[in-house]
Amino acid sequence: MTQGTVQRPGRGLPGPEELRNNGVVKNVGEARETPTGAPQEELATGERSTRNRVARSILDHGPSTVAALAERLGLTQAAVRRHLDALVADDVVEAREQRVYGARTRGRPAKVFALTDCGRDAFDQSYDKLAADALRWIQERFGGDEAVVAFARARIAEQASAYRAAIDAAAPEERTEALARALSADGYAATARSAPLPQQGEQLCQHHCPVAHVAEKFPQLCEAETEIFSQLLGTHVQRLATIAHGDGVCTTFIPKISKTQLHSQNASARTAGRNPA
Repeated sequence: MTQGTVQRPGRGLPGPEELRNNGVVKNVGEARETPTGAPQEELATGERSTRNRVARSILDHGPSTVAALAERLGLTQAAVRRHLDALVADDVVEAREQRVYGARTRGRPAKVFALTDCGRDAFDQSYDKLAADALRWIQERFGGDEAVVAFARARIAEQASAYRAAIDAAAPEERTEALARALSADGYAATARSAPLPQQGEQLCQHHCPVAHVAEKFPQLCEAETEIFSQLLGTHVQRLATIAHGDGVCTTFIPKISKTQLHSQNASARTAGRNPA
């Protein structure tokens, strides 16, 4: 789960900010503790807080049995099972057979609950810091800003082959929309819409950026992305806003392609791959 966990009302884990809050929480929502007539919002918040504690305990102590979780958290085993059922349904934890080292005792091994990859990603993982540190190392050891630019261009060029195929298969008037769909498949939640003056062109909006925190320190990532959009669409484009700079959406203006540009693009497409005469 890259940044921003999607959450169902009253279920699952809260976002990363809440997950990093390890303060004491009120166990509203347990049958033995629920006050009569408590507001639904307070109940839902208490459920999430307790669920967060269950997941955090598994993170801190490793795969755990219901009994161990109940003892650590001061909850009933029935309450722990209820929260685990919800976490399993949300793909935050999974049930496993407990590993037994040495001679097995009689009976079935106890079931333990462990975090899934999705569950671990809900907690602070420092992937952004690792990426930023790597780019800083490249910058310092291999040519300064030019080395970062080269890396950014190589990275986006590798992604662009899928984008190019989607654009080439689309009608000229649908190319921005085709690029938006291809970007969405890579996690950018992109949409295409008319610009404020539709006769001037369109806007490509990316509502999520998986590398926003790194791009805040290394804007070369955004610049390389803008360059590749221009190459893919065959026209100059202009970046109006970026999430990395604090805007709510990455917005790129794409001017309407003239008939001359369109004719040139179609001619290039027809001759692409041919050997020179």
